[in-house]
Amino acid sequence: MIDKEELLRRTAVKKSFAIVMFLILCILAISCDSSFSSKEETVNVEDEISDEYIVVGFSQLGAESDWRSANTESMKAAFTTADGYKLIFEDGQQKQTNQITAIRTFIQQEVDYIVLAPVTETGWDTVLQEAKDAGIPVIIVDRMVDVSDESLFTCWVGSDFELEGRKMAEWLKQYTLKEKIDPSFIHIVNIQGTIGASAQIGRTKGLADAARENGWSLLAEVTGDFTQAKGKEVMESLLKQYDDINVVYCENDNEAFGAIEAIEEAGRKIGSDIASGEIMVLSFDGVKKEAMEYVLQDKITCIAECNPLHGPRVKAIIEALEAGVTPDKYSYVDEEIYSASEVVSSLKVGETTYDVIILTHDIIDQRSY
Repeated sequence: MIDKEELLRRTAVKKSFAIVMFLILCILAISCDSSFSSKEETVNVEDEISDEYIVVGFSQLGAESDWRSANTESMKAAFTTADGYKLIFEDGQQKQTNQITAIRTFIQQEVDYIVLAPVTETGWDTVLQEAKDAGIPVIIVDRMVDVSDESLFTCWVGSDFELEGRKMAEWLKQYTLKEKIDPSFIHIVNIQGTIGASAQIGRTKGLADAARENGWSLLAEVTGDFTQAKGKEVMESLLKQYDDINVVYCENDNEAFGAIEAIEEAGRKIGSDIASGEIMVLSFDGVKKEAMEYVLQDKITCIAECNPLHGPRVKAIIEALEAGVTPDKYSYVDEEIYSASEVVSSLKVGETTYDVIILTHDIIDQRSY
């Protein structure tokens, strides 16, 4: 039996334990409340920081070429926090479904502007309507979109791809005229870009129209998907099918790199002297220094420039919109045509005359990309 003294001692111990536990729980509660408050403060701080920036969601179609990589870097360099922007970048990996998902995510994130470089022209009506309903301006860059209502996007900035193709075709026409090469002697294969892309559509049309008008033989049109690997694969196949190819029209430089590999591995000679059996390579973009060096080596006889530096142009459009100014619906960039050959110094397309830039090492070194 427990005596009265022992009972009092045990009661005191229990009270002490209860007091200690109470104090511990109080400390934990205060700590948790402090952590919760800190977390809340962090979220609020982030919200306040994001409110200070113009948030731009950029859906890039992929990274299939040197041009695309330069285009991406131009956008990233233009939209920095130092200049008051927050850029959310999404790589579509050449899939339209990925880009549509990215745009819907941007809408959920309530970005201020959406910039889209579309993989193909069609299939955008629904998601662009969703962006319009959310009150988010959409700026299209590089390739165009084919939509039923042009109010679904605010504006577009990029290249006139058909003009690029027409300029290249006119260069070839003037070259053959001055070298006294009969049109019937010209046998061309076109390594096209990704089918349905604006660049492919425009550049293909520029060549196809000229081939009909000038009596050139357009032997084949096969997609190279704007990549070096596919360009080489396609060229290997074409060389086996046709033994009279003397002009290869590549719709970008990466395809040209692949085609050149295939031609050289097949033991054929590359160059502008097609009258003597060489195969002339024509190309577009002129972004990578290697491509320009190839012009000096006559591995690529002529390049129609496609300017990838869209970042500053898109930034200027957003600044105009922020100031309440309505930008032009379509903004075309200025572009050059390059060759190391002095046979053609200028060419005329429509009512406009374009000088051909005769390439040198100094010109290459002065270029910004």
